[in-house]
Amino acid sequence: MPTLALKVDVDTLRGTLEGVPALLRLLDRHQLRATFLFSLGPDHTGRALKRVFRPGFLAKVRRTSVTSHYGLKTLLYGTLLPGPDIGRRAAGPMRDAARNGHETGVHTWDHILWQDAVVRKSADWTRHQLQLAVDRYGDLFGHAPQVHGAAGWQMNEAAYRLEQELGFTLASDGRGAHPFFPVVQGQALKVPQLPTTLPTLDELIGVDGLHADNVADHLLRLSTDGRDHVYTLHAELEGGQLAPVFDRLLQGWKAAGLHCTTLRGYADTLNLTALPRHTVGLGTIPGRSGTLALQGAAA
Repeated sequence: MPTLALKVDVDTLRGTLEGVPALLRLLDRHQLRATFLFSLGPDHTGRALKRVFRPGFLAKVRRTSVTSHYGLKTLLYGTLLPGPDIGRRAAGPMRDAARNGHETGVHTWDHILWQDAVVRKSADWTRHQLQLAVDRYGDLFGHAPQVHGAAGWQMNEAAYRLEQELGFTLASDGRGAHPFFPVVQGQALKVPQLPTTLPTLDELIGVDGLHADNVADHLLRLSTDGRDHVYTLHAELEGGQLAPVFDRLLQGWKAAGLHCTTLRGYADTLNLTALPRHTVGLGTIPGRSGTLALQGAAA
């Protein structure tokens, strides 16, 4: 039975307050559990507008209806409006995810800052950002986080090493084909990576004739190929206007006999000691602007 790990990236205050409860209700109805990765510090979503000159960014904004999914207020946070502290304002839904039996972990401290800056930042800067998130997670949940999933699939070499140093035991930081141990500058690290293997809804909708009414069928075809997969959803999308699409996906995956579970549940099906070692780097994928962390060659 192939496994499908459900990874929920929670990027914004609105996604935490509104999208997370909606997803908890939907997952409970299907009696499924997922991994929720939280943005724990300030919501500075509005600062993403500086990506306007990045190739492909405006095209994505137009085809994915960013304003309708995120809301005008969210798109002003960090610019015309102060960025609210998500961890302080939305601790309830975060803790509800854990109380309902879902796995929880760290997405980031400041989503926009990490996504736009980490690739070119120093090890000290990276350590500070990760430590802020780890400390806030501990304050909210009463224990250290075990799972990390990088904001925007953005990483640098120091971040991979720091995951190991800070006590993470599982990560899903990039895009790839199968689980592996990352190799950085010739050193094999000990935190296994379970990369996202499937495209996300915002990468698909508006491309090649795909829209909200048929994208679920397309994703079901991609994900029922007999292999294990990791699917990344977003609380702001599948927990909002695209909830009916996610509902159809869950129905389809269950009907196909996939074992839908958390990242940890997926890891438990693997012989982790036998995972291959792969380099990590940056590259592009269809439907997403800019570069992101990718699984590289076997090492």
